[in-house]
Amino acid sequence: MNIRTTVEADLGTILALIEQKSVNTVTVERYSEYVAAGYYQHDWTWVAEENGVIRAMAIWWGAPGEPYPFSIDGLYAVGDDDPVPVWTELLKHAIASRPDGQEPPEYHFFLDSDWENQPDVVAALEPRMRAAAAVGMTGVTDRLRYEWKPEYGLPPRSTRLRFEPADDEAFVDVFMRVSEASLDAATAREIARLGVEGAARAELAIYTSMPGDRGQWRIAYDGDQLVGFAMPSANAAGPVVGYLGVVPEHRGRGLSDDLLAEITHLLAETGAEQIRADTDFGNVPMARSFERLGYRKFAVRRVLSCLEN
Repeated sequence: MNIRTTVEADLGTILALIEQKSVNTVTVERYSEYVAAGYYQHDWTWVAEENGVIRAMAIWWGAPGEPYPFSIDGLYAVGDDDPVPVWTELLKHAIASRPDGQEPPEYHFFLDSDWENQPDVVAALEPRMRAAAAVGMTGVTDRLRYEWKPEYGLPPRSTRLRFEPADDEAFVDVFMRVSEASLDAATAREIARLGVEGAARAELAIYTSMPGDRGQWRIAYDGDQLVGFAMPSANAAGPVVGYLGVVPEHRGRGLSDDLLAEITHLLAETGAEQIRADTDFGNVPMARSFERLGYRKFAVRRVLSCLEN
């Protein structure tokens, strides 16, 4: 079995495999769009072939301009044999191509809210999780997915906080303070890997690289006291809540509602027809904030990650 990255001549086979959508994120339309934008690349798509015939494929997603991809968007196989061994080898080859010190990769699944009651989804998810676990992605985080649309109505804007723009260093400082006792699993993993300041700077770099408007970022104050920050953003699919957080000494006052309302208004003012956001299952306060402000749950994102780096 030969394992390699794809070339343009493989396009017909790639598209035929993508038609097997299953629990894979990729669609033919998304693949074409993301190749053009740089989120998918031939150097980031791995195939296993036997006697010149492609038998399995792994598509990875990455940010345009970055040297290495970040997450798996789809695993595909041909035939009735157990696909886990060949998927494991594909993932091993892709991960081995990454130099030491790179952010550990993840595997994202976008699932219906009731996916556990869908036997075909459960059956498709299980072998992919086994392949990911075989290469060290044993951490499982389920995230609730919410969305806001104009017809849901704008939430009231905060009357107790003021919002100010700030430079990058101010946001790094607030990131560090907000990260204390954070209920966000990804934040905890990054702190364990990079330390508090390193994680804050890494988050800032991620959001700076996203297509959202940096000019909309705000730090929130109650009088002269800093209470948190609100970062509207966008990804390839459109506007997203981005990141918000309240410093520890001001938690318990419902201020996440104020921050989320500000983000929603800022994005709506730019014509957003849909705003999406994720929060961990375990982050009950944030989930309740979304629901109070009129966001509606529409799906679940399952994230597989490396527990140890």
